[in-house]
Amino acid sequence: MTKIDIDAGTHQWTAQISDSPSARDFLAQLPIDLTLTDYAATEKIATLPRPLTRDGVPATVTPRAGEIGYYAPWGNIALYHKDGPRSPGLVVIGRIDEPYADLASPGDVQVTIRQHDAAPEHN
Repeated sequence: MTKIDIDAGTHQWTAQISDSPSARDFLAQLPIDLTLTDYAATEKIATLPRPLTRDGVPATVTPRAGEIGYYAPWGNIALYHKDGPRSPGLVVIGRIDEPYADLASPGDVQVTIRQHDAAPEHN
């Protein structure tokens, strides 16, 4: 597992990213700035700059609250604040550390995601 930081300015979360081909592809894109948007009152999503591999993953997954997923058909990352429906093409790549209920607040969220041991970049 690799620890990451998700920084939204007034809110910060940490998460554990699994050791899988999809998760390693995600980590290779960090640090990354994204705008998370609401989807289905269940998750916050954002499109990644490039797709992640789906090698060796199940065809269908039922996501749980707190999980981080990659939805291959749309090429987006999803941070679940509620359990989601069974989803073909979804890969779970990690889990957000508690508490993550703030993700349920409506509206877009600007975030920077980086590996935990990486220093923030200064512009």
